[in-house]
Amino acid sequence: MNASHAVGDTTPALLADTIYDNLTATAHRHPDAEALVSCHQGLRYSYAEFLSATGEVARGLMALGVQQGDRVGIWSPNRAEWVLVQYATAAIGAILVNINPAYRTSELEYALCQSGVSLLISARSHATSDYEALYAEVAERVPTRRVIWLGDTERAGDWFELLERAAAVGADSLRQRAAGLDPNDPINIQYTSGTTGYPKGATLTHRNILNNGFFVGERCRYTPGDRVCIPVPFYHCFGMVLGNLACTTHGACMVIPSAGFGPTAVLEACEAERCTSLYGVPTMFIALLSHEDFAAYDLSSLRTGIMAGSPCPVEVMKRVVADMHMDEVTICYGMTETSPVSTQSTHDDPIESRVTTVGRVHPHVEIQVVDPDSGECVPRGEPGELLTRGYSVMQGYWNDPERTAEVIDADGWMHTGDLAIMDADGYLRIVGRIKDLVIRGGENIYPREVEEFLFTHPNIADVSVIGVPDERYGEELMAWVRLRHATATTAEDIREFCRGRIAHYKIPRYVKFAQDFPTTVTGKIQKFRMREMAIEELALHEPATIEHA
Repeated sequence: MNASHAVGDTTPALLADTIYDNLTATAHRHPDAEALVSCHQGLRYSYAEFLSATGEVARGLMALGVQQGDRVGIWSPNRAEWVLVQYATAAIGAILVNINPAYRTSELEYALCQSGVSLLISARSHATSDYEALYAEVAERVPTRRVIWLGDTERAGDWFELLERAAAVGADSLRQRAAGLDPNDPINIQYTSGTTGYPKGATLTHRNILNNGFFVGERCRYTPGDRVCIPVPFYHCFGMVLGNLACTTHGACMVIPSAGFGPTAVLEACEAERCTSLYGVPTMFIALLSHEDFAAYDLSSLRTGIMAGSPCPVEVMKRVVADMHMDEVTICYGMTETSPVSTQSTHDDPIESRVTTVGRVHPHVEIQVVDPDSGECVPRGEPGELLTRGYSVMQGYWNDPERTAEVIDADGWMHTGDLAIMDADGYLRIVGRIKDLVIRGGENIYPREVEEFLFTHPNIADVSVIGVPDERYGEELMAWVRLRHATATTAEDIREFCRGRIAHYKIPRYVKFAQDFPTTVTGKIQKFRMREMAIEELALHEPATIEHA
């Protein structure tokens, strides 16, 4: 049989250096090329300046006593300092812990404690989030010994003090620290929602994410002439790997349009900075295409980009190609645990393959589609669970060998939990999910995590959370709730209970009060039946029929 199995190209070879060594080499090759532009901050760095600024932050961290292997948290929306901290921690062998800017007290406390963050670098606030106030609520219960608050125009403070401390550490000390690092050292922890109610810290190495960024950039055909608009958040692999590392491995320019996504800021940045590439999850591209002044912006410099994070409506992909000049746009598939990309389309793939699939296997990566029950590889054209292995598979979940063993088998295969079909030419389509995962606008949400939190509500006796179709976000959360007492508890009461305590995207949009949930004869809840019933009751037939890649 023609098995659903594929192995990526082995040329060019995997990069064998560390992130900081790779950045240093790029800066020496292209010192005057622009490396980073932060539009909303009015900041610009050439590669020579970016390398110098990274070294300054690294030496400042060393002066504070940060050692190799120490966990340094960053809790901030997109800004230049985020990128500097990413490369500075890599330079000294500290492990960067990405903290979602949407996190509230419960999630923040868990991430800081589970990873053992000793130093936190944080914005003071963003949009409606007061990070100082939120941190103050958990400060006495976390291991974090120090917080460096990022400066703004009125309160310079801690960040600039960190830079001043750099003078106490010589360049030779930094070079010596960097030279002692190994590409297989862990360098990054990214939290993914957990099926058992708690997020899992995917632990990634220099080798993992440097190479993944490099090969993403190769498929996008990046050169020092490229300028990549990155409106996706840095705390995700999408921003810091597909964005930053794809750029710095090729001498391309990272362009930050704004702290958080805003369609106008993205369109303005693409026009003003003559961006050649643009990233986004489908909801972002939908927002750009529907902008009231979309036609007024000159996007003729665009040629490529990446759409990823959640299934892409085919019609949206076609409009991106036709209306945004992104003839070479690609779709990526992956997960945090695989650094993240395992498959990607290419600029010369047939248009139908580029808009209806997630491409073919990445270089130095092996994938197969197997029968979830037997583990046997299925013939091409048949659905099964997608497995992937190679350099990109994480070291494991931080301090969690049991859950690591649940997803990485003895042969090194990462079990994605996604149902896929590989066609005769090796193109992959994601057709469903084995694991109980909801993807809302690019955010992965495990219902069990939300259920565990809702169980803390004093009047909730039972709760089951599902994803339902949504035209804008792909999916939205719905909670089926059985109350303890027939009181006047309302759907809004439950949402209010969530606000400020869990991330906004985890708050159920829909709440249904029910005495019974549909179950099997053995009592197991049938979430697929709940979804079917919800589509009927909420009249969600139209978003349920949108075709996705």
